Amino acid sequence: MATPTLRRVGVKETRRATGIAFFAWTIAVYDFILFGTLLPRIEEGFGWDTSFALLVSTLVSIGTFVVVMLVGPLVDRLGRRKGMVISVGGTAASSAATALSQGAVSLVGVRSISGLGLAEQSVNATYLNELYALTEDTKIKRNQGFVYSMVQTGWPIGALLAAGFVAIVTAVFGAENWRIAFLLATIPAVVVALVCLVLKESPQFVAMRHIRKLRADGQAAEAEEFARAVGLTAHKGAPFRRIFEKKHLRNTIVLSLAWLFNWFGIQTFSVLGTTVLETGKGIDASNALLMIVVSNLVGAAGYLTHGWLGDRLGRKNVIVGGWLLGGVMFALMLLGPSDTGFVLVTYMLGLFFLLGPYAAIMFYQAECFDADCRATGSTFIGAMSQPGAVIGGFILTGLVSAAVPFSLAALVVGAAGTFVSGLVMMFAKHVVPDRGEPAEIPAPAEVPA
Repeated sequence: MATPTLRRVGVKETRRATGIAFFAWTIAVYDFILFGTLLPRIEEGFGWDTSFALLVSTLVSIGTFVVVMLVGPLVDRLGRRKGMVISVGGTAASSAATALSQGAVSLVGVRSISGLGLAEQSVNATYLNELYALTEDTKIKRNQGFVYSMVQTGWPIGALLAAGFVAIVTAVFGAENWRIAFLLATIPAVVVALVCLVLKESPQFVAMRHIRKLRADGQAAEAEEFARAVGLTAHKGAPFRRIFEKKHLRNTIVLSLAWLFNWFGIQTFSVLGTTVLETGKGIDASNALLMIVVSNLVGAAGYLTHGWLGDRLGRKNVIVGGWLLGGVMFALMLLGPSDTGFVLVTYMLGLFFLLGPYAAIMFYQAECFDADCRATGSTFIGAMSQPGAVIGGFILTGLVSAAVPFSLAALVVGAAGTFVSGLVMMFAKHVVPDRGEPAEIPAPAEVPA
């Protein structure tokens, strides 16, 4: 009997999955950022003041956190392919429900569904990490961090689309008709969710599913033998418990804290970017939207740059350096003059160094965990973004309510949080990715589907 092996992933399958993951993440970000971009218009529509609008945004983050936390174990149980479909489908539901919201309570409830879309980046990082490990595409194998950075450009591109779409919708239908923007956003989300159905399940998950079946049938010895044959670690513990075991504990804690503090910056300068520019720096609404569009183009370049550097200098190193520089750039923007040119340059550089390292960290944290708990570990760490958004949001709201100038509040929360996240990342373990050639395997008996 031939030794069982994991199936190799062909060039066409690898590139198709990469492309679909890019569109899935772009659409998820589009919905997520659409809320922050339209928050000033939603605030006007419901007659809220700025501090109450920030409170609503913070409560949305709490609901989003709960939803994101549930996704990882679900994906480790149901599969990466189903996880992609569920996360993008959740994006469509979030957009549609937001268009129908009638006030603060309903808005908080329906926007919490956006946690499914936010978790998509952890799902696609897990999925692509496993495909790239077995791909026959040698170019992607050797430059997987850079290739994945192309997927991660979905964040600035999604933010760019959201800003551009808001400008068009408000120009055509009026700023008071913000619901139309969310309603129209459901269309691309539904399309991408349907496209995700063509994906194949990752070979590693297929193997883990077979191992679980052998154990359920009382064949523990066969399960152990099979796991050894395909090069996977077979554990009986639940995925959530596994990420806190000795092998994974340090990176689970360090990466979680890094995400938490970094989302002080994300919440301030990306999700609430229009509020920072309009209220904090006195930029008018039309110029603020234009600046966000231009800055997110530079942010996309940041992903590609950090992804490329991560393959060569080490992912941890570029994450640390990027976030430290990002904190400095945002501090300069907030403390410097309100001249449009100065604000634009420093804001662009801030987003370049704030967003770019996510091309490295998403792939880095997927490399930190074994296959049986990879999705759980990655989504748990990613979920820490929401406590970061919540804590940062509460501090920001409290400072603004206490009559602290918005620019100073953004400095204390956003710029400082970004800088501290870089310091925290220094304590993460170094991970050496596998970028070798696919091994030659004689007459394999593939894992049962």
